[in-house]
Order: sequence, then C-alpha cells, then structure tokens
Amino acid sequence: MSHTVARETRMSFPAQIEPTPLNGLKAWRLRHGDTEALVTSQGAQVLGFGVNGEPPIVWANPNARFVPGEPIRGGIPVCWPWFGALQANPEVVQSGYKSQAEAPFHGLVRQAEWALDGMHADTERTQIWFSYQTSPSLTPAWPHAANLKLQVAVQDAQLRVTLTVCNTGDSALAITQALHTYFATSDVRKVELRGFDGFDFYDCLDSWIPRQQRGEPLIEGETDRIYQGLGDRLVIDDPNWGRQIVIRTTGSNSAILWNPWVDKSTRLDQFASTSWKSMLCIETARVMDNLLLVRPGANAEMSVTISREVILPL
Repeated sequence: MSHTVARETRMSFPAQIEPTPLNGLKAWRLRHGDTEALVTSQGAQVLGFGVNGEPPIVWANPNARFVPGEPIRGGIPVCWPWFGALQANPEVVQSGYKSQAEAPFHGLVRQAEWALDGMHADTERTQIWFSYQTSPSLTPAWPHAANLKLQVAVQDAQLRVTLTVCNTGDSALAITQALHTYFATSDVRKVELRGFDGFDFYDCLDSWIPRQQRGEPLIEGETDRIYQGLGDRLVIDDPNWGRQIVIRTTGSNSAILWNPWVDKSTRLDQFASTSWKSMLCIETARVMDNLLLVRPGANAEMSVTISREVILPL
C-alpha cells in the first residue's frame, strides 16, 4: 500500500495527573493535551496509553484483574531481573537466584509495590517516577543490592518509558530485562512490521533454534521470537486504523515478538479467547546474547519511546 506519514501538530490542552484507584491498587491517569496514560505503582506498570478519540496505542486489557500482589496482563509490565522462565536465561543470570525452582516467571518486580518518587506536569510533558530497591535483607532469594527507577512521560501522541538500574552492591550484576509492551492492533493478521528483516532470532516455539529473518515477519500463527542485534527503530504499520506505531529504543539491541494466536489464548490467565487479534507484543529488552552486566556503582538505562503517526493515502 502506498502512503505517506503525517506528523500532527495538535492544539495544546492542560497537563494533568489524576489519582485513579483500581480495586485497591494505587494508579494515576497522566494527561498531556489529548494524550493520556494510566499507570499503577504495582509493578510501576503502564496499563494503557492512547490519544482521545482514537484506537488505543498500548493495549489496555479488558480482562485484566487488578489484585494486589498479582501480575497484571497487558499494558507494559516490567520484567526484571530476568525475562521469562529463569531456566531459559543465560547461566550467569540463573546463578543469581538461590531457589530456581521457585523463581517467579518474568522476575521479581511486576507484582511488587514500587515507591512513588514524584510526579510533574507542565506544557512540555506529564511525568511520574517510581523506584524499587533490592538487598540481601529485602530479597533474600536474590541477595543483590540494586536500585531500580522507572520514569513514565507522556506528551502529544507519544509515550516514553525509561528503566534505570543502579548496582549498589560490591559485585557485578548480570540480569536480563524487558519492557513487555502490548500494542493494540485493528487485526494482528493485517499489520505490517518493519525493522526485523535480516536480523537473527531465537525461535522459542522450535527448540530455541537460531534463525535469520528473511523479509519482515508476518503474524500468521503463534509467534514467540527473541530478536538479537536490532537497530533502534521498529514500526507497526496498521492500515485499517490509518496509522503507524513507531518504537524507538535506547540501551537495547534485542526484542521479543509475541502473539499467542488461537489455541494458547484459551489457556492464558486474564485473556479473552479472541484477544489475540487485538494485540501484538514487541518487547524492548536486554536478553540472551544482549544480557546486561552492570558494574558495582554503575547505572544502566534502557528506554522505549512510542509514538503514533497518521498514514495519509497518496
């Protein structure tokens, strides 16, 4: 399909942060102009993001359960200090957890309560900050001293999420991590992806066999791939909704491409059997060959900036 992309200049509206409790969870609605995001301190998780009057950009799961201490499916969960099953991570990451058989899927922090460090709204953007600390006394099964910070910022048709890891211990910290973003789609079978062609990936549905992407991937069945060595820009072209979602990253060269398709959707918690059509995960990550090693006293930052650009027919 031939098209051009328009970057809109929108009328300025007030910036605002509004407390929005969710079934006992602390949450806030961030508004900047007609752009808004919903964020909770449990997991420091973005629950949804979009522009008023348009389809959502980050998928807000209608079947999500907001239960204290229970991971929430949808939005942008933070996976840290490992991604997925601990046993599927590099050995240097696995060795950091004392009881591997009991290791939570996707790490320690997505169901934990983070501290609210601050919030601010002005004419440029609306922002909120969270932090989470680990230590031998606080997390004895993972006895490492680290300070996590997560910043969420919204402005016109754009969301930026930044995860910063500070190693406050006296030995190097080996971790994997992901900003596990669920993107909303009109129909996942109809979107076109850009930025994957030519890059290597592990096929998690086929014995983790390394492969090389030939042409851009299509979502035609269950998909679970870990891409390595990617550039800093990926695109979801959604002609049914007349837009592109542009994903720009820093501090990351790997990404997970995931959709459960039909059969797995029936087995997933907090997930309708038809929701696979409405979402696609492209997860900004440091995983596998791209694992993160943080020296004592050092900081490491990873961010994703998500924007919506309107497609105009030629």
